Amino acid sequence: MSDHFEVKMQAINDYENRPKAANPLKIQDLTLRDGHQSLFATRGRTEDMIPVAEMMDEIGFWGVEVWGGATFDTMHRFLNEDPWQRLRTLKRYFKKTPFSMLLRGQNVVGYRNYADDVARAFVEKAAENGMDIFRTFDALNDFRNFETVVAAIKDSGKHFQGCICYSLTEPRMGGDVYNLDYYINKAKDLEKMKADSICIKDMAGLMAPYDAFDLIKALKETTSIPIHLHSHFTSGMAPMTHLKAVEAGVDIIDTCMSSYAYRTSHPAVEPMVMSLIGTNRDTGFDMKQLAGINEVLEREVLPKYKHLLDDSKVSIIDINVLLHQTPGGMLSNLVNQLREMDALDRINEVFAELPRVRKDLGQIPLVTPTSQIVGTQTVNNVLFDDDDEDYKMITAQVKDLCYGLYGKTAVPINPKLQKKALKGYERGSKPITCRPGEVLEPELEKAKKEIQGLSTDLEDVILYTLYPVTGKKFLMWKYGKETPPDSVKPRTLEDVKKEEALIAKAKAGKLVEKSDREAPEKTEHTRTFNVFIEDEYFEVSVDEPDGPPMITYAQPPASAGAPMPSQPQPQRTSAPRVSAAPAPQAAPSAPAPPAPKAKPAAPKAKPAPAPAAASDAEGTPLKAPMPGMIVSYAKKVGDSVEKGDPVVVLEAMKMENSLPAPVSGTIKAINFASGDSVSKNDVLCVIG
Repeated sequence: MSDHFEVKMQAINDYENRPKAANPLKIQDLTLRDGHQSLFATRGRTEDMIPVAEMMDEIGFWGVEVWGGATFDTMHRFLNEDPWQRLRTLKRYFKKTPFSMLLRGQNVVGYRNYADDVARAFVEKAAENGMDIFRTFDALNDFRNFETVVAAIKDSGKHFQGCICYSLTEPRMGGDVYNLDYYINKAKDLEKMKADSICIKDMAGLMAPYDAFDLIKALKETTSIPIHLHSHFTSGMAPMTHLKAVEAGVDIIDTCMSSYAYRTSHPAVEPMVMSLIGTNRDTGFDMKQLAGINEVLEREVLPKYKHLLDDSKVSIIDINVLLHQTPGGMLSNLVNQLREMDALDRINEVFAELPRVRKDLGQIPLVTPTSQIVGTQTVNNVLFDDDDEDYKMITAQVKDLCYGLYGKTAVPINPKLQKKALKGYERGSKPITCRPGEVLEPELEKAKKEIQGLSTDLEDVILYTLYPVTGKKFLMWKYGKETPPDSVKPRTLEDVKKEEALIAKAKAGKLVEKSDREAPEKTEHTRTFNVFIEDEYFEVSVDEPDGPPMITYAQPPASAGAPMPSQPQPQRTSAPRVSAAPAPQAAPSAPAPPAPKAKPAAPKAKPAPAPAAASDAEGTPLKAPMPGMIVSYAKKVGDSVEKGDPVVVLEAMKMENSLPAPVSGTIKAINFASGDSVSKNDVLCVIG
């Protein structure tokens, strides 16, 4: 028996008193950010993080990721929570463990590059509110987009972690673009920028174990800066990839608590802790403490989010990600968009088209926001292209990418697509080659004026600048100008229990309880009606206790050629309503007596005619080609438009589509406002 095996067994047997390892593996926990972002659409609320915050602070994590990524967007848009307040609240519970956030470089936490003043102010405010580690990445690995935020991070005295987005052009690391030399050279660039640590960000779980070994080993030989590995579980390879990376000397890895792990999230921390006990990389973590955290999450938190989990799949891994390289968040966006358009059956066409779009756009890595850019454009191509035209509906973000507003792509963009995208582009048809931030005008002062009277707080101004439409709506809720809808209110455990009880009742066939009262016997007056509700048909028996109903009024038939009197159209209700006047008892065999002549009732006052709905305006409708949210109208009622002029900006899958006028004419009606949600084929405006 080897000495190593004996040492390991002794450490396991004396688990609680095991000696500290010579080179313990450091672990960052992602449960409170990327964990719930991956599994249930970033819907985790601050109130559900507090019960485990102090417990997690005792574990000894290198850092806890609590902010950034999609949290900033989702919190104000769907949860009616102030993102800045979450940071301040959690900081009161974590006394020892540094906070980490995901920062999208010049994208900040949005989906485009923002001006330097916005990027700088955001970092300064985040640091002021308690952020310690800024994990900074650029979707194109163009580190010029780091310059502004890194200067602000350093000035704030905080940790700058430079990311390299991991991508592939072959089934394994290699090929002409994303090979070992590519990553080594990127690491050298980050070293020159004085990164405090370097993270390899494998957002789709594409990294194979032996590629991880070679890459980490090469990076450790290239630089003395700590190396951090971030790999999603999606393909199922990540735990093996982690272990090989540990063997190669990786300094830090990312994991989640087991209840928030796996599927499109990350490997669980507990198996790694147990695997390393007795080795020189032993984490030193206490499994009992980890188990206690999971117990709280399982019992008090996760039941509130069970309805958001995707239970449609039996397997917890998705091997298809190795073929289409689509990160989990991007995949769920694609599926939701296609489902809303009744086109989910075309998902395989989207997967087939996606590599072509990605290549045309410069073989860019698929990570926010480029994953959304490629994904949305791919959906547009599949649904709207025809034999006569490719790239028929190009998103605003693809145009920005072709202009250079996101930075330099790994390989040149398809020149034919670039030329088409930039035709009529507002900034010009010649792409830029400089740092994108250099051509962007300052934005904060303009934003302050736009929300003047609503708020002057810089945090609010930053939020509004990043998300003008949804940000303003949140600020209206925050300051009591509008009432938040029920959809943004939190669910409680009581709500969950009521729903579960209702479901159990329905499954047991007891949803409608039988009345204790005895039903009266049917009389000879019982009549049967056929009731049709949409596609369903019901046969209903109606028994009038006082005898058959008497008809007191009937509309006479119109004479030939004479118009029918104008009658208000009945409102559609959930069930038909029958009103009958009681009649004296008559012999069962006798027909109902004729209605007596009576003085006609005084006619009711005619209601004032309602103003014609905007959609009733005569002309050519501009319909929504897909479900989404109205960002803005470029025109107003009465404006003239030429065919092809941009009229409406529609956001779908977080990307903007500029919808052109189908004909020349005048805007006769506008049916929606900025911030409104619309369905496919809704009439957005009418041109006459």
